Amino acid sequence: MIRGGDISKGTVLLIKNCPYLVTEREFVSPGKGTAFARVKMKNLKDGSVLTQTIKTPDMVEDATVDTVDAQYQYSDGENYVFMDSASFETINVPYELNDSLKYYLKEGEVYPIVLWNEAAIDVKIPQKMAFIVAESENYIKGDTVSGATKPIVTETGLTVRVPLFIKQDEKILVNTETNEYVERINS
Repeated sequence: MIRGGDISKGTVLLIKNCPYLVTEREFVSPGKGTAFARVKMKNLKDGSVLTQTIKTPDMVEDATVDTVDAQYQYSDGENYVFMDSASFETINVPYELNDSLKYYLKEGEVYPIVLWNEAAIDVKIPQKMAFIVAESENYIKGDTVSGATKPIVTETGLTVRVPLFIKQDEKILVNTETNEYVERINS
């Protein structure tokens, strides 16, 4: 059990026997009455979003989750298949858990997998990742005004808007939360 005032972003709560990940938390202290936390949560089983107000002294059940590092192996059509780095056991993460994972998973890379009741419920993607530009159109310098962007496709199929100077086969850094270009990586 956890007090409403102790809930923070990243906490996993158990609501109606389903694990919810706290994605946003706003602490409100009104002039009169009890302070409370306005919490936005994502259901880790079906992806639905729930917003709830919890008074700071109220107790809420928190879910016990485990995190294991696992290497991404391949996709079998229904699951993303990982291998636990410690026990070498296979961990299957169903597509319906997070369909957009396909754009961030690279074979051989290690990712933290969140387990609840011994079942995978989430894959933690780094906030920034490096990608190689697989498809890019060429633009002639001076064609447009400053700050212009163009769409490119990375080696994983992710489409990102980048500045016009980015070319095919270059490495770029992408913010995975917003799918926005951060910078070109010189290697």
